[in-house]
Amino acid sequence: MSFSTKLASFRAFVRTVVKLSMPYFQSEEKWKARGLFIAIVALNLGSVYMAVLFNDWYRVFYDALQKYDEPVFWSQIGRFTYLAFIAIIIAVYRFYLTQLLEMYWRRWMTGHYLRRWLGGNAFYQMELTRFSGTASTTPDNPDQRISEDVNSFTAQTIGLTMGVLNSVVTLASFVGILWGLSGAFAFTLGGNSYTIHGFMVWMAVLYCLVGSLITHYIGRSQIWLNFEQQRREADFRHHMVRVREYSEAIALDHGQAVEKTHLDTRFLSVLANYLALLKAQKNLIWFTSFFGQAAVVFPMIVAAPRYFSKAIQLGDLMQINSAFGRVQDALSWFVDSYSSLAAWRATTDRLTSFDDAISGASRDNQALQTKDATALDASGLTVALPTGAVLLADTELHARPGDRILLQGPSGSGKSTLFRTLAGIWPFARGNVARNQNAMFIPQHPYFPNGSLREALAYPAPASSYTDDAMRQALIDALLPDLVAELDTIDAWAQKLSGGEQQRLAIARVLLKQPAWIFADEATSALDTAAETTLYRKLLAMVDKTGGGIVSIAHRPSVAEFHAQRWELQAQPEGAPARFDLKLTPV
Repeated sequence: MSFSTKLASFRAFVRTVVKLSMPYFQSEEKWKARGLFIAIVALNLGSVYMAVLFNDWYRVFYDALQKYDEPVFWSQIGRFTYLAFIAIIIAVYRFYLTQLLEMYWRRWMTGHYLRRWLGGNAFYQMELTRFSGTASTTPDNPDQRISEDVNSFTAQTIGLTMGVLNSVVTLASFVGILWGLSGAFAFTLGGNSYTIHGFMVWMAVLYCLVGSLITHYIGRSQIWLNFEQQRREADFRHHMVRVREYSEAIALDHGQAVEKTHLDTRFLSVLANYLALLKAQKNLIWFTSFFGQAAVVFPMIVAAPRYFSKAIQLGDLMQINSAFGRVQDALSWFVDSYSSLAAWRATTDRLTSFDDAISGASRDNQALQTKDATALDASGLTVALPTGAVLLADTELHARPGDRILLQGPSGSGKSTLFRTLAGIWPFARGNVARNQNAMFIPQHPYFPNGSLREALAYPAPASSYTDDAMRQALIDALLPDLVAELDTIDAWAQKLSGGEQQRLAIARVLLKQPAWIFADEATSALDTAAETTLYRKLLAMVDKTGGGIVSIAHRPSVAEFHAQRWELQAQPEGAPARFDLKLTPV
């Protein structure tokens, strides 16, 4: 890779960091954020200033030792005491305010990404593209991006930024001191005499330049390995979560051995990458440890001839050693921070891809236009799969209040996908949809949050929106009288209830909320015929009262008797613009 390409890549990375960082410092919390940042910068500058004072203290203190000057010795001990006390105060508050800024920044970024991820159904659309096999760049494990990557990004960005600041200020503060203490280095080469002023400064620059180049050469693989480690760790955790969520189904299938194999495979992948990362870090530590140890004696070796020639005293030698160490530390920031930089780069890349995916999901959802209406009307409706294959092309749908419509078609024809389109959440559709916004969609497998039963029943509205009497009546109407006394029981209802009970609880939710329109997707598939008949009659009575209608997806003939019209998806011949056509017929 050429230097210009590397420079362009570095500039792009800096722009990425600025793009991720600036929203917080321009947000509603900007004054608090900027104030904390300025305070941290001031404390870091104060820390460097204290280092300058300590450097001067070394000279006076060791000169006093060499001269056996006891009064100056005790005077410098006193001076050291108050310098150390001030340095301790600065260190404590620098740590405290830095942690506060990290915490506030993480809180704001987490809220920011949660709003964007959950807003506009981006969380749903990103999963569609990820598992469709059409978007290999769709970020995996958004839960890790929000919980861990945001935390790492804020801590690493502040830490590395302050590290750079400290290095620059330290270099500016001590390079002049070291230059003045270095003296001139004179030598003869080819019969000509040469003099190098500030010799110790140039030796420090050369020492650190060589060290930085070697460090980058040895440690560059850590950037990709850190990125891959985070991804594999998240995949391993995600699969364990899925085992917990589907524990009953796995137990019924006796799939424990298979899941153990899957988890072992993922964990071995985690360990394999970690071992590669460990080896890369070991190689880097070999060099950085040698580099750091050599830096202890290197300035002493270089300055020794002047000391033994009595050109400088012991205090000067110790001050040179201290100043050289400070300059070397500043110039060696890249060497010392390389592993942190690699992890930071990986974290930044993961957050950037997540940010881009959320923005992309928001843009993808603009093709379908929806609006509120009393009836259901769709025109110019084209529905596709994530792969781009078109299910329905330029379709029109019309349903009026009082209509009872049954949607049927062969498996895989897109019945549920059409419902998702009518709900406005399917990103691979375009056209116009007008429907009553006072509608509820009942999926075949409803979602219930862990918590109290009243929260599961009222979801997503607050439980306080409904009276206990209304909740109890909804449970009774949905044939769940045994749950009436458990409104305040906290449990994992998706695991505790059977499939039929979950469907009845979803219908209880509908009866509680009294929507005008119902879109039921195999909503009674786990119920017996008698329960199905009772519940459909209650749903129909409800929409008649609220002045709406019902559209159902069902394969069972027993459901057909509750509907007067049929929308049927029929397969189109090969080469047609769409895979299916929608036919409207009486039941």
